[in-house]
Formats: sequence, structure tokens, C-alpha cells
Amino acid sequence: SRVLGKGRISRIISCAHHGDMVPSSTLALCFPRCTKDDAEWTTRMHHFGTWSMFQGVTPYLARTRQHEKSPCRTTIQNAHYFSTSNSNDDDVKCSPSPKGGAAGRKAFLLRHELEQQKQQHTPSSMTTMATFLSHAGLPPSPTPDTNNNTNENAALCTPLEFATTYQRPPDGNYTSAGNIYGRTDNITRETLQYVVGTMEIMSDSNNNNINNSLVHSVSSAPPDSCNNSTTNEETNVICAAFSSGMAAVHSILLSLMSNHTHIHILLPDDAYHGVPTQFHTLFDTMKHVVSWTMVDMTDIHQVEQLLRTRIKENRGRQREAILVWMETPSNPLCKVTDIGAICDMVNMVRKEETDDDDDDEEQMITTVVDSTWAPPCITQPILIGADAVLHSGTKYFGGHSDVLLGLVSCSPFTSSGKSLSQILPTVQSTVGAVASPFDCWLTLRGLRTLHVRLQKQCQTAQSLAKFLDNHAHVSKVHYPGLTSHPQHSIASKQMKYGWYGGMLSFEVSSEEMACAVAGAVKTIQRATSLGGTETLIEHRASIEPIGRVTSPLGLLRVSVGLEDVEDLKVDLDMALNVATRVVSS
Repeated sequence: SRVLGKGRISRIISCAHHGDMVPSSTLALCFPRCTKDDAEWTTRMHHFGTWSMFQGVTPYLARTRQHEKSPCRTTIQNAHYFSTSNSNDDDVKCSPSPKGGAAGRKAFLLRHELEQQKQQHTPSSMTTMATFLSHAGLPPSPTPDTNNNTNENAALCTPLEFATTYQRPPDGNYTSAGNIYGRTDNITRETLQYVVGTMEIMSDSNNNNINNSLVHSVSSAPPDSCNNSTTNEETNVICAAFSSGMAAVHSILLSLMSNHTHIHILLPDDAYHGVPTQFHTLFDTMKHVVSWTMVDMTDIHQVEQLLRTRIKENRGRQREAILVWMETPSNPLCKVTDIGAICDMVNMVRKEETDDDDDDEEQMITTVVDSTWAPPCITQPILIGADAVLHSGTKYFGGHSDVLLGLVSCSPFTSSGKSLSQILPTVQSTVGAVASPFDCWLTLRGLRTLHVRLQKQCQTAQSLAKFLDNHAHVSKVHYPGLTSHPQHSIASKQMKYGWYGGMLSFEVSSEEMACAVAGAVKTIQRATSLGGTETLIEHRASIEPIGRVTSPLGLLRVSVGLEDVEDLKVDLDMALNVATRVVSS
């Protein structure tokens, strides 16, 4: 109910507690802010009972709008709570307007007016990836819209929505902006999808190796209405979040299967072993549905030859989609694929084969980049020409080794990207391997420090790579930042800021020596995965499937964390020396 008095607004909020109405002694009163403009008021809480009674009400008071899909919803969870045993309405005093408040409002309006005159973006526009990420998931800055002041007191933290089901209207018809079920609708997941999709195509003054015609300046905050596989309204980028990186991989395959009887994959000979393992496990007896060929993706001529041969052999037999899978830098040898060169070659082949086809139907070739080792603040594959980009959010996006999540973003600029974006949301919702709300929230929190974490990790990795490259007990170092790396020039062009990633690997004389080094580290942790704050080391060959080991037996992979680089050098030097004594004894 609303109580009007002396021209100002007061609200009485009734909260259901365990299915009953809360006693009047714990009612929360929302009082207006004492300003000249009655439309400007802040939420204040007041109760007349004990604090213990009020604690049970707090979760209900902290709820946000349930039937609107805006990720920028205003909450009252940060309101001030009073606790007095005998109080009345007069005990609550309204805060006076701050001195100079009129000047602040005038400056706010003038700033907006000047930017409108210059036809620039609103004050919430971001010019660099670093600034955008530091505001990831936050509501947009308020605008001089007197009818919508909801963002003037918005929470500076993304809402965490746990609900799996939502109330249905009395007439049974859900509104277009209404949520229905957690598998298809979740505001926290939608916010993450919007942020990641925006990262993939946003303008960044530090990125030189991109197609400038594809660049868009975008807002830091989601639009007022999103759907499950969230669309950036300015660029039509579709991004979908899944329960793991492997679920994201499989969803790409399912999306391509929907319109084709067969899929053939050109797969890198050096890639995360989980991808070929999925293919072998699920499709080894179903090669009439999915087949694959391993290829060195750094050899563009070999890739083109295999692509043309496959199209020629299959012409006229079945409706086949070809998936060109890139992983750069690769796991664990740090090979760097020239994304732009591969995509240009694929476009050329696609056009030539379409022109030669009597059916005049475009040959479906989709390019996908697994850019887990090079997040968007290092590499933006869509702006280089890829049809889609995949990330294991478990790694750098989350950044704290406590998230399980995968993401796929589809290009709005290519025909194959647009085609994939039409079916991927359906696969996400019908298969149901969606990312959990809490994992999405943790990932959004991680994204806000992604840029600064990567800066530190890349700098440390560069220093460690040089240290290991000069170490007497190390035979070879794989890191794109070293000038001796075979694709160093490509990496310098493709990876921004002179950052070459936080991953490296190095080889020692034997498998026994490698295992001894891993056993001797103390600061560095022995574990799989990557991208967290702690530095990890792993002997890759011993974790790869028997019969399909591709890593050199003496190779150790290192995921660089946030420790001091000198501490890591001391730890590795001691481990290498200890391992040498163990092996030689």
C-alpha cells in the first residue's frame, strides 16, 4: 500500500515469512529522501522489533524484480537497517540534500547534453577492454530520464538469481519479458552472456590486428531486456553459457548436426586432449555422423589441401558440414595458429566451391577458435574473421579455480556465424547443459579482475620463459613470447599489448626427470587446469589417454599464477637441481 503525506511518498512493504504475513512489529517502512524533488528518494528500512526477528525477513526484503528480465534491476538489499525496541515514525530522520547537490545535478545534465551534441556514447560507454571489464555486469550509469531513476541507487554487484521457477500470471499467459523456468531464463546467466558476447566484439584502441569495419563501441551494461542466449542489441552477438567447456564443445556439434547429415572436423594435432577424447568416446562407432582428421593448423597449405580434398570426395553424396577447429595458443605446445589467414583461406574455398556447385548452395564450413588460453583482452577471434569462439570459463574468466563453465559466442558478421547463432540457443535450452547461476556469478566477479590478472600472469610467464630458456637442465621452452618461437611474429600480430599468455611448457631430458621436477616443487602446485591465482605444473603425457599421447614425455606444462616471479624462479631452479640429483643417483 502507499501512504501519501505532505507531498512525499512512503511505502509499507509486507513480506511473507514461512508462508505467513510478518507481524506488524517487523514491518519495513520505506521513507522518502528529503529533497526538493519528491521523485528522488532512497529506500530506508525501519522495524519495531528485535534484530533476531528481522533477520528472517531480510532475504525477502532483498529480492529484486522477479518478472522483469533486466540485469540492471534495482535492489533494496543494501538499505540501512534500524534496531530499536520502542520507536515510532518520528524516530526516522530523512537525510538532507548534500551541500552543492544542485551543482552535481547540473553538471550531470550538462555532461549528458555535451555528449549528445558530439554524438558520442552515453557516460557508460567504455573505450578500452580494461575499463569495460572493471565494470562487468554493473548497471549502466543513470541518464536524465525523469521517468526512470532506477539506476541512481543501484547495487554495485550483479544480482544472484537462484530461482528455478517463476509465478505464472492469472490468465496463464507469460509476458514477453517474463521468466518461466531456470533452464531457459536466469538473469545472472543472461548478464554473463551479455558481457562475454560484448567482450568478443568491443572496440579496443590497443587491438591492431582486427577488421576495423567489424568493430563496435558498446555499453558496459546489458540492455533492459535479454533472453536466454543473450543478444547484444547493437551487434546481434549471440553468446551461450554452458555447464562446462566440454558441454560447450558438444553443443557446437549438435547445432551443426541439426541441418546436416554428417560433420567432418579438421582438428589440430596439438590441442586439449579432452576434445579428441570426446570425439573418440562418443563417435568412434558413429563415424557416419561425425568424423575428423588431425592436421597441423600452423601449416595453412596443408589445411587448405585437406579441406579441398574433403569437399571434392564428398561432392554429390551427402549433406556435410565441415568444422575447422582452431586452438591458439595450443595445449600444451603453445603453437600459434594464424586465425586471419585460416579464415581468409576458408572464405576463398567456400566461395570457389559454391560457384562450382550446380545446386548453387553454399558449402557449409564453420571456423571455431578455442581461445581459452587467450581471452578477449588478448585476442578477439571474431574480429579477425572466425565464425565462433569458445572459452572454458573455468580457466581465466573465473580465475580462482572454483568455477565449472563454458561459453560460445557466434559472429554476427559471417554467414556461418549467423547460421550457428540461430540454432545454438535452442540446443542450450533443450539439452539443458546450462551454466549454474552461482558459477555465472563467480565468473562475472572474476571478469572484473581479468585484465589486471592477465597483465601480471603474462609478464611473469615471459620472465619465467626466459629464465627456463637459459637454464642448464632445460632442453626446450615453448612460449610465444620468445623470439625463438616458430610463430612469434604471428603471435605478436594476433595477441594484444605484447601479452603472450600466462601458459608455457618446457622439456627436460626424460619422463623420469620431468616427474622428478614436478615432485620437487614447493611453491608451485601439482595440479591440472589453469588460469587461477596459483601457479600449477603438470606432466601432460601421464594424464593423456593411453594410445593417444601427443605430448613429449619430458614435457611439463606451467600455468602461471600471481606469485612473485622471483619466488617461482627459485622454486623451479631448486626443483630442477633436485631432480637432476635424483635421476643421476
